[in-house]
Amino acid sequence: MRYFKMNGCGNDFVIIDARSRGALPLSHAQARAIADRDQGVGCDQVIALERSIRGDAFMRIWNADGGEVDACGNATRCVAWLLMEEGGAASRRIETPAGMLYAERAGERVITVDMGSPLLRWEEIPLARAMPTDRMDFAVEGFEAPGAVNMGNPHVVFFVDDVSTVPIETLGPRIEHDPLFPKQVNVGFAEVRSPTQIRLRVWERGTGLTKACGTGACAAVVAAHRQGRTERKVEVLVDGGSLEIEWRAGDDRVLMTGPVELEATGELPAA
Repeated sequence: MRYFKMNGCGNDFVIIDARSRGALPLSHAQARAIADRDQGVGCDQVIALERSIRGDAFMRIWNADGGEVDACGNATRCVAWLLMEEGGAASRRIETPAGMLYAERAGERVITVDMGSPLLRWEEIPLARAMPTDRMDFAVEGFEAPGAVNMGNPHVVFFVDDVSTVPIETLGPRIEHDPLFPKQVNVGFAEVRSPTQIRLRVWERGTGLTKACGTGACAAVVAAHRQGRTERKVEVLVDGGSLEIEWRAGDDRVLMTGPVELEATGELPAA
């Protein structure tokens, strides 16, 4: 099957076109083998394009550890760009396990995706027990009062003075698997540089530290605004570039705008 190797701000994907098959039932082991950077193609997430009745395509997502997840913001931009290039359209509708997402061109290789409304109640994150989600009753090694947001997948965002000094490779997996998060969690560390700019690094559940996380950037802006740290429209600086995130007041929807890059194409062997 044909695949496209793409990235959004360095967050990279192997996107497999399975629309002629109708579905791509990858096992955890197969997804891990494709994502393996030594023996496979190598990526943060494996994406399958499948047929959709309601949208232009259905997007299925596996993390590098082989686990299937519901949402990936940077991959959505890449998939939208592929579909737009294929049909010459300026917008596309992409069906995901987290719901329908709407994307449109914002430049030659820049895509805006309407990521929907954030889920903010404790049981929607989900958390193991009831608590406020704007400033959680949760702390790890001096990092405390994070915000929790579900953007199609669960996120917890800690606000720090200098993100470059945070031992993310140590703290990330500990927090990801903390019993407070029954479905595990993506862990963001955000340094607010101004009311309109955030520096962000994210430990992604099932993948690890990545160069960018689209849903993580959305969650960081929502969490920052809820704590009175930023405005609603913010530039989010990630290791691989920058994203523009806007949490609109009128309709509660989160818009993410950022670049896409096509690195290579190829075919996966049947095995």
